[in-house]
Amino acid sequence: MEYTDIKIVSVELMGDFQLKLGFNNSEYRIVDLEPVLYGGLFGELRNPELFKSVRVNKDVHTIEWPNGADFHPETLYNWENHKESMASAAAKRKFKESA
Repeated sequence: MEYTDIKIVSVELMGDFQLKLGFNNSEYRIVDLEPVLYGGLFGELRNPELFKSVRVNKDVHTIEWPNGADFHPETLYNWENHKESMASAAAKRKFKESA
């Protein structure tokens, strides 16, 4: 993956597990994180109250939650390119948890 200087500057809740993210290049993305919320820290985000506590970490310029879960800003900026592989990995975690 090629990294750029992309940073998250704002976050807004859009619905169940959906966020509107503002980036330092004045672009916005809406991401639906529901398919990747399984296992460890990310599974905890299925709790709606915890998910709603998302915030922008101004030091590292990404979103984070109080439980320590976060995503790389470049991944979220290019979510359309990453969501399928991340959802596939999350599904494997979900399967292991239910076994």
